[in-house]
Amino acid sequence: MASDDFCVIKAEEDGVHVIGLTRGTDTRFHHSEKLDRGEVMIAQFTEHTSAVKVRGKAVIQTSHGELRTEE
Repeated sequence: MASDDFCVIKAEEDGVHVIGLTRGTDTRFHHSEKLDRGEVMIAQFTEHTSAVKVRGKAVIQTSHGELRTEE
């Protein structure tokens, strides 16, 4: 069940973690990235990725709008 949907994550501090979570009956971590201040990552939801977890201060843009993580 791949999707054309994606999100943009921009780190507002060093050490922001972006973690991809798998689809299926057992949700697991399958990918992790560490972003430093000002770095941007574009993540796409795929047949393997059902969710993205962001830890740290960041701006997240999706087709549903923009939000900021809280510290």
